[in-house]
Amino acid sequence: MPARSKVKFLFVLPGILWVLAFTIYPLIRSLTLSFTNARMGRTGQFVGLQNYIRAVGDYRFQNSVAVTVFFVICSVVLTVGIGLGLALLFNRPMRGQRVFRSLFTMPMFTAPIALGYLGLTIFHEDVGAVNTILRALGVADLPRWGSEIWTARAAIVLVDVWQWTPFCFLVLLAGLSALPEEVYEAAVLDTSSGWDIFRFVTLPLLTPVLFTVIMLRLVEAFKMLDIPFSLTNGGPGAATQTMSFYIYLTGLRNFNQGYASAMAYFLLIAMMIIAMIFFRRMRQNFD
Repeated sequence: MPARSKVKFLFVLPGILWVLAFTIYPLIRSLTLSFTNARMGRTGQFVGLQNYIRAVGDYRFQNSVAVTVFFVICSVVLTVGIGLGLALLFNRPMRGQRVFRSLFTMPMFTAPIALGYLGLTIFHEDVGAVNTILRALGVADLPRWGSEIWTARAAIVLVDVWQWTPFCFLVLLAGLSALPEEVYEAAVLDTSSGWDIFRFVTLPLLTPVLFTVIMLRLVEAFKMLDIPFSLTNGGPGAATQTMSFYIYLTGLRNFNQGYASAMAYFLLIAMMIIAMIFFRRMRQNFD
């Protein structure tokens, strides 16, 4: 091997080792564990598809799937919708735009678990900021954010939307900024309706960026763990236990690594199917 090629290989080697150590090996190891009854500190015996069959009939796993789907739908629709609206609003020269962008993107760079604990203080039923404001406005029946199912879920959705809307806003704003001006100049000659221009010009041109943002948000939302963990601890009951949360409880608290690995592969397969569907749709649009 020439010396120059060896140097190139040395630069790539850390990345290869990282992928092997933290991606390939965990995938293979968890796959082998999913076919065993392994527990913490005990080598498992091969049980075939028993863990996967158990997961299909596990009502707690079914509940976590339903909770996850609810969070995914609410979070993706709200973050992408609000992000698109803000991108359309700020896709023009205006005073203070840079300051707004800097302030608006701060939650995106905050650790999700820290945002969850911050949400715990905001949505506290007695001294939280939200209920304090509602009490000052004269609202008698204050929301019980931590002890009622739907208000607890709403609190998690709101915190997640707060964190991820800036990401959608920035990506969509970049996509809007890259659209050709000539197309809009031609569209203005045909119609003066802003809705028609958005529907027939902006939206089709922005579709690849929208598909990318939605796919990334779907994958991220399916993995939601930090905010439910720190904000509600999965409660009340199991009302906010996502798939990742239930896998964490099974594998790292109850030490049932075999069963947790099988459920993790259900989650992985779901995300892979979603990604494949979106990539296929994108190819069809480009073709």
